[in-house]
Amino acid sequence: MLASLALIVLIGIAVGITTALFGFGGGFVAVPVIALFDADLGARAIPVATATSALVMLVNGIVATVSTDRRTLARLRGRGLLVALLAAGGAAGAAAGRFSPEWLIRWGFVAYVAITIADLLLRPGFLRRTQPAERDAKPRARKTGGVPDSLGFGIGAVAAFLGVGGSVMTVPLMRRAGTSMAVAATLANPLTVAVVAPAFAVSLLLPPGLGQSEAATASVPGLVGSVDLPSALALLVGAIPVIVLLRRRPPRIPDSVHAWTYLALLAVSAGAVALAR
Repeated sequence: MLASLALIVLIGIAVGITTALFGFGGGFVAVPVIALFDADLGARAIPVATATSALVMLVNGIVATVSTDRRTLARLRGRGLLVALLAAGGAAGAAAGRFSPEWLIRWGFVAYVAITIADLLLRPGFLRRTQPAERDAKPRARKTGGVPDSLGFGIGAVAAFLGVGGSVMTVPLMRRAGTSMAVAATLANPLTVAVVAPAFAVSLLLPPGLGQSEAATASVPGLVGSVDLPSALALLVGAIPVIVLLRRRPPRIPDSVHAWTYLALLAVSAGAVALAR
């Protein structure tokens, strides 16, 4: 048990890197990792993984947001409606996930990431940053930072249901509005907090999986509601120092390299969830 937790702490370092540099908040790393370590839960492994990732993303997102330059966060001023809709969607998606079959969440995760990868590869605007002339032709996208309020509930619901935090939708939207990868990833953190805070609350209140008795749920060591608390804490121990360090001393990554790495990480995450048993 201790050896497994030590390994999760090391994986938490990777979670911290993805949170700070790509805005993932941990979802794309935490879901596959927890699903693999809790594979003995059977059909409950994926619901537990998505709930646990909500806690990891919540804490990491708060730490990353607090550590972010105020001038960057100022870009989200006046987005109260978007934040409210993200939160409402997050609560709805988390509740739906607790009463959905494991295969639907697992393969929904894989399918969504696969569709996203195809979209990022085939449609312009992500791998190559939008030029000023193109941005000027899209005043609506510029005004909203690329994430319109109308998509808030849907983004929150899908993100919480699959346990991905929302960055897989918000980062590409901001990117196509002309935002650099560094800024898009940074702004994804506070938006992720809006999604996962209510999702985490739902995860504490509802047990994992359909038709699981209270006794069966309680028999799993360290499981609080749907959250694998020891694994979540181990991930956070590794992640938080890395997030703070990278926020204070961000590395200079070429924008195109940043975008391609984001894409590659999505592919790795989808493969890990597909292979988790």
